[in-house]
Amino acid sequence: MRIERSVGRPLLRLRNLEKRYANGTLALKDMNLEVGDHEFITFLGPSGCGKSTALRMIAGLSSPTAGTIDVADTRGRSEAVDGAAAAGAYDIGFVFQEPTLMPWATVFDNVWLPLRLQGRSRESVRESVEAALATVGLLQFGHVYPRELSGGMKMRVSIARAMITRPRLLLMDEPFAALDEITRFKLNDDTLALWQANRFTALFVTHSVYESVYLSNRIVVMAPRPGRVIEEIEIDEPYPRGDAFRTSGRYSEWCVRVSTALRAAGEVHG
Repeated sequence: MRIERSVGRPLLRLRNLEKRYANGTLALKDMNLEVGDHEFITFLGPSGCGKSTALRMIAGLSSPTAGTIDVADTRGRSEAVDGAAAAGAYDIGFVFQEPTLMPWATVFDNVWLPLRLQGRSRESVRESVEAALATVGLLQFGHVYPRELSGGMKMRVSIARAMITRPRLLLMDEPFAALDEITRFKLNDDTLALWQANRFTALFVTHSVYESVYLSNRIVVMAPRPGRVIEEIEIDEPYPRGDAFRTSGRYSEWCVRVSTALRAAGEVHG
């Protein structure tokens, strides 16, 4: 299966986005990007290039200093929003680099949290929470606490929590960076399976060329601070992907091409 770029109005458009912090640091400058429905886009770039900053502004956790974030509603209409308003313009899920689970709450209650904040009772969402846990292979662990889980299992809980509201847009900020390679490969596969099944749009931050090529249908290569988009590379390979792709000559060729682009981006100065 190939994923086609949407030809209509984009789900999300960043226009001349800029972020300057109170200490004067210019993290992003003139960042422009269009995101279509059901794309899997990876932000790739050196540390400090503003990948996570861009994600946080899209999520409404931070406000841009300049520029606009245009968001299409469910009927395809678009409006400009800023920072905190962005999160309310569409259904959104966020998976952070750390699982950020509540240690005093069970796995079930951690996944229930977004719905609990909406005022929904534990019993009324039991079926939905159990379904979310089943999709990440943790249905039988609903009664345990985070301290009893491995790092990969904790991240699965975090993904289930982000998916419980069935977001239209899922933001993932280096979620697998701290995991061992085998677990990382498995969670890459699981993430793609969820993406295909639920048809959300994914924006994924990583430092890994290999991970970006494996997951994405488009890679956004960013320059060092001040961060901005230097190149967009479409990975023209079908889904689903698996070990056959990961060990293929095509995969190696894509990794070389993306590595070359990343190296060139590192030599760009503001």
